[in-house]
Amino acid sequence: MGIKLGSTHAWTKSSHSGGNGACVEVASPATHTVAVRDSKDPQGPSLAFSPASWSAFVTAVEAGDFDRG
Repeated sequence: MGIKLGSTHAWTKSSHSGGNGACVEVASPATHTVAVRDSKDPQGPSLAFSPASWSAFVTAVEAGDFDRG
């Protein structure tokens, strides 16, 4: 997904994000947390995942596991 995580509070948008407004941003505010939010609603809620869960999700997305078809 074009996002490299480290321990950072900064929100990062994927390098694959287009201009269609369907983007998410991620941050790693703590060593064992990956936070995800809707880029259109930066003041809205965010979801928190373990790094292992986030990595498994990204791997599945890159493999096309969620592609419609």
